[in-house]
This record gives sequence, structure tokens and C-alpha cells, in this order.
Amino acid sequence: MTIVRVTTPGGDYPIHIQNGRLDSLSEAIPADATAIALISNATVLGLYGERVRASLARAGKPVTEIVLPDGEAHKNWESLNKIFDGLLQNGLDRKAVLVAFGGGVIGDMGGFAAACYMRGIRYVQVPTTLLSQVDSSVGGKTAINHPLGKNMIGAFYQPISVQIDPSVLASLAEREVSAGLAEVVKYGLITDAAFFNWCEANAAALRALDPEAITHAIRRSCELKARVVSEDEREGGVRAILNLGHTFGHAIEAGLGYGEWLHGEAVGCGMVQAAELSADLLGFPREHVDRVRRVVDAIGCPVVAPDLGTDRWIQLMGHDKKAQGGSLRFIVMPRIGEAELHDVAPAALEPVLARSTRAQEGR
Repeated sequence: MTIVRVTTPGGDYPIHIQNGRLDSLSEAIPADATAIALISNATVLGLYGERVRASLARAGKPVTEIVLPDGEAHKNWESLNKIFDGLLQNGLDRKAVLVAFGGGVIGDMGGFAAACYMRGIRYVQVPTTLLSQVDSSVGGKTAINHPLGKNMIGAFYQPISVQIDPSVLASLAEREVSAGLAEVVKYGLITDAAFFNWCEANAAALRALDPEAITHAIRRSCELKARVVSEDEREGGVRAILNLGHTFGHAIEAGLGYGEWLHGEAVGCGMVQAAELSADLLGFPREHVDRVRRVVDAIGCPVVAPDLGTDRWIQLMGHDKKAQGGSLRFIVMPRIGEAELHDVAPAALEPVLARSTRAQEGR
């Protein structure tokens, strides 16, 4: 088993990475827990519910199951309130532990519910998609979506542990694998040029879920994210670089409707757009823009964004959390392995949008 540690003012905790970890989840439940709330959806429970129920039962605590609808379109107030209804109706107290068992949607909503319920209860992340294993389960960002913007309502709230079982990735659809790989590639682009080079050379193996390659990718991604989060828990500075491609990506998701593109697909395409913007603003080499585009294509994500119309693009990007005082703010790269935050005038985005979009003809 590999253990990566995250150290923040909001809590220090381990990330356990091990094939078969689903069968050892009782080890993640504190001895003083009065009850367990298992938050998941029918899809994940249909695949792994029996194993997880048996694993949690070994903790010797009563377990309340709260099953949410599946998909990004349900990451909203209604689903969040369903969690609160289940917690309250079953009398869970402040010593209860919430287990968020699923992809990024479940992890984000479960974490936000834990942050709010009785002003904060403990929770464990058990991510089941590649994107959630390498990104959303680590770092304590929790949220729900609003029709005007993605993840606009939430809290920074750290879990007590993250339990990663890479073997569950075998059940993912190809699109889900590709979406997760976009976040893997992102870590190389923003912090580690050698890791980007490795991703570039191993794109086919990663897409095929080669066990050695995918385990290395998960471990290295968690190490890099843990390092950034430990420096800046609440995104007041360096943590913003983790949003490379996300301002463009969030606009795609909101503009097309949540769930039309997977989050990682939108981020992958957004990274190509961010590379284009980096070339215009910072002189990011054109050959490196092409490298980013080729890698994003090789992992199976879109490389051409939908044409939402320039005004709509600007409007949607203005709702991004990084926007301040009316300025649009983007993560851009002076070179591969480095990233920084820049204010960008809307007019400077027009040539990037012109080069990177076309009328939507399916994903």
C-alpha cells in the first residue's frame, strides 16, 4: 500500500492507495464513531455495494445508506437536502462519520454535507472514478452547482482520510477514463515537466488502464496535489494553478448544460485553450501548444471547444470563482511545468476563442 500525506491547517490526513482497499474501509472509521452514513448512487452501489457494506460492517457501527441520483445534473440543492434528510431522520449525531463513496459528484456533495451538518462532522472520501481519485477527493474542496456557475456554493472542508482502490477503475466507461486522465496531464503541465513527458510517452498505456502505469499516475498526481494544497489550503495563492483549463472548462459545462460533457473532458479541452492563451500572453511556444493538443487528443478528450458565441463565453467565464472585481482571471503557462494566474481583458480572449471553437456537432 502507498500512503501520501496531506498537511493543511484544516486537517492532516492520509491518502491510502491500494488494490482491494474497498475491503478494508473499516480501518478508516474512528473507534469513537457513533454511526456511519454511506453516501453513494445506485450505479456505484450496484457494482460494489455488497463489498462496501461488508467492509463497513466490520467497524461495528450502524450504517445509514443515502442513495442519490447519478450525474452532474443532480449536483444541486435537492440532492444535498436528501443527504440532510437522511442524516436527520436516522438521528445521526456529531460523532457520526460520513463516507462519500462514488465519483466527484458524490465526493463534492458528501463533503459539503459533512461540512454543514451540525456545523461539521467527520467524513471519508472513497473515490471510484479516475478523476476523483487523482483530483476531486484530495484537498477538501466541496460544493454543489448553481445554474449560473459550477461549484459556486460550497466550503473548504478536509476529510479525515482518502481511500483509493485503483482496481475499481476497470468498471469505468472509456469516456470516464479519458476525463480522469485530463487531470493527470494537468499536474504535469502546471508543476512537473518530467511527469508531463511521462504522460505524453505513456498515453496509450494510461488509456488502457495498464496497472503499473495507472497506479504511478494516481500516486504522482496525489503527491503533486498534496504538495500544492499543503502550501495553500484555501486557494489564496498557489493553489489556483490547479485550475488550469477550468475557467474555459466550466464555461463549456454551464453553456452546454451540466452532464453534456464530462468535467474532465471540458477541462482537457480547456487546457488546449489555456495553452493557446498562454501563447498569446506569455509566448508559450507554439510547438508546446501542439504538444498539449496532441496529448489531450491521445487520452481521448475533445480538443475543439463548442462555439457558444463570444458574448456567452465571456458571460459564463465572468461567473468563475477566480473572477475578481469584474476581471477575468486565467491560469496560464510560461512553459511546461510552470503556471501562474493572470488577469485577462475580454478582448484578448477573442482570438483564442476564434481559434479553438466551432459549432457543436456532438461531443
